Amino acid sequence: MNKIPVFSGVILALVVFLGSLSFVVVDAGYVGVVKRLGAVQPTFLSEGFHLKTPIIDSVEKFDIRLSKFESQAGASSKDLQVVQTSIAVQYSMTPELMPRTLQKVGTRAVAERTLIAPSIMESVKAITALYTAEELITKRDAVKTEIQNKINSFLDETLEEKELMGLLKIANVAITDFDFSSEFNRAIEEKVRAEQEALKAKNEKLRAVTQAEAKAEEQKLIADAAAYEIEVQSVARAEAIKRESEALSGNPQLIQLRIAEKWDGQLPRFSGGETIPLLSIDSLTSE
Repeated sequence: MNKIPVFSGVILALVVFLGSLSFVVVDAGYVGVVKRLGAVQPTFLSEGFHLKTPIIDSVEKFDIRLSKFESQAGASSKDLQVVQTSIAVQYSMTPELMPRTLQKVGTRAVAERTLIAPSIMESVKAITALYTAEELITKRDAVKTEIQNKINSFLDETLEEKELMGLLKIANVAITDFDFSSEFNRAIEEKVRAEQEALKAKNEKLRAVTQAEAKAEEQKLIADAAAYEIEVQSVARAEAIKRESEALSGNPQLIQLRIAEKWDGQLPRFSGGETIPLLSIDSLTSE
């Protein structure tokens, strides 16, 4: 009689165990792919609660949210500089294609390793060879756009062969870093230093020229002022001479007065005659 409760307990435990295997809960942002005795079923399970056949069915869950995959790729630039480029790819996966993906590619980690990583390496090598090392920095946006287009093209070609077109949706590709050789970095530093020194010399030359021009302008202003002063004095003197000339021409007695003012008291000496010229004092003093 003691065997009945034991048997009942075993049956109950078995029922509970099978019951726990008869359903699955798919979290938000995931889809489930059912494998029935190892065979992938064509339909996927959306997020939520789902029933399944215990033991016979197993469910593989796939994250379909936007994710980031990072990788590094080495390549040679157009001027044969070795460049190590770090790339970050943001992507998501299409839910409807997850059953076929599990069949032909594998899990998400396998998809990243076999699809995204090779596309990054191939694209970086192809695009890096089109630019010099300096252009990779100065034309970073253009390089990034071309790498993203190349990645999309590579993935489309690969997925088309596997009948998985549209599986990977690339949201963005970012170049996180360019790592150049130590020789190139040293050359860049020397170039920047030379440009800074050239700019400094140019500024000093410009300052010297400006100072020289300012000094020349100052000398010109001084010369113009002196010339103007001389001109003003000359005009005033000419005007005075003109007025005096007009006064003398209309007054002969004033001429005699000017002559008397200039006389030093000495009579002039003449040879060959006895006539002595005299000034008419009366004519000078009559008025």
